[in-house]
Amino acid sequence: MSKLFIVMGKSATGKDSIFKKLKENAALGLKSVVGYTTRPIRNGETEGVEYYFVTEEKLMELKQNNKVIEHRAYHTMHGIWNYFTADDGQIDLCHSNYIMIGTLETFEQIRNFYGEKYVVPVYIQVEDGLRLERALHREQSQENPKYAELCRRYLADEEDFSEENLKKLNITKRYENKDIDICLNEIIKDIKQGCADE
Repeated sequence: MSKLFIVMGKSATGKDSIFKKLKENAALGLKSVVGYTTRPIRNGETEGVEYYFVTEEKLMELKQNNKVIEHRAYHTMHGIWNYFTADDGQIDLCHSNYIMIGTLETFEQIRNFYGEKYVVPVYIQVEDGLRLERALHREQSQENPKYAELCRRYLADEEDFSEENLKKLNITKRYENKDIDICLNEIIKDIKQGCADE
């Protein structure tokens, strides 16, 4: 059986950039898993790249057909935004190694579905001040900045990614993203080792 690597971290830690670079690294040969969301698409995002952007009706249809592997719902300033992973044929651990982006909740549910041996956390972290600066810069680049949502997400991350929650899921390895190249090199080395241990 192969491995599924899940890239995680608080908002504005650079996990999206790291995920893209790992996905594009031909030497790693990782297939990406695209998640689903009911939130609105952001400027610069592409359908089927960052997420599949679907309606709540589509989510309910997939749930009724037992096609939802994991699901999270967030009460935002703009209503409930759902994020989920579907059993849609993207993942086949008998043939390939995979990479996806998610949260601790994503990791826990997918690990429970596939087994601890096959699901590997890649936890990215950044000092809080720098993280807030990056988040603000990203929001300012949006056509309609949602600063209240930025603040809600920032504070929610403190609770979601608490040391207690990380410990509960046995996530001890941290990748510090002060310099993306150094951070990437460390992750790549560990992924190659993880794939070699199959």
